[in-house]
Amino acid sequence: MISSKPLNLRLTHINGPTLLIELEDLRILTDPTFDAAGTEYAFGPVVLKKISNPAISAGAIGPVDIVLLSHDEHADNLDHQGRLLLSKVKTVLTTSGGAERLGGNAKGLAPWSTAVFPLSGGRELTVTATPARHGPAGCEPVTGDVIGFVLTWPDEEGNLRTFYFSGDTVWFEDLLDLQSNFKIELAVLNLGNVHLEVIGPDNLTMNALEAIALIEALSIPRIVPIHIDGWTHFLEGRADVQACLSEKGLSDRALWLDPGIAVTV
Repeated sequence: MISSKPLNLRLTHINGPTLLIELEDLRILTDPTFDAAGTEYAFGPVVLKKISNPAISAGAIGPVDIVLLSHDEHADNLDHQGRLLLSKVKTVLTTSGGAERLGGNAKGLAPWSTAVFPLSGGRELTVTATPARHGPAGCEPVTGDVIGFVLTWPDEEGNLRTFYFSGDTVWFEDLLDLQSNFKIELAVLNLGNVHLEVIGPDNLTMNALEAIALIEALSIPRIVPIHIDGWTHFLEGRADVQACLSEKGLSDRALWLDPGIAVTV
């Protein structure tokens, strides 16, 4: 049963898919993007352009214990300043291929494998890599491998708490396995409904309707939508997601974070 007590996580949205998560003394960062607005990134015929500045600079973010890096190949999940930050982080959790490319402090996780970190009082945070797919079936040779992450830890009263970061993924059948393994209390979802003409008509990240399918299939009580602004290739923004949630009677499920403003949940 999902606890009604607060998770006692402090969340600060930085930019795009970048979220600072503070759990007790641990500082955890998702998909680091810290470059300035106007920066462009060419990937063959594809050019990504950033159009907003991070709410907090890489130099001001402070110490980071863990980076949850869904994948390292795309600049809207790991840009130049984000990549430089990785060397200052204690542990980078990412795909197996990403860990090989990054080296150093990067640890590769296959879906359902785990990494464990100490908390106070002899308790532990367990990070479990979860399935993700960055587009239609068979897209991996083009878009690369991706993972999401589930964080679980016992609170001081012994209740198991559960938090999910989707990474860049579409809604697909393997995500149903999350329901068998976890009771997710809060899900941070990379949305944006990304399409790239050179790849085809399929979306490469979840759209609002897919987010709703995930909420309903996994009975997720609350979501934090991110990865919906700051880049020209995001096709759905906050208003689009809000409209879809409202139409389905799910508006109260969304927690919207203003960039740079810490919120405790």
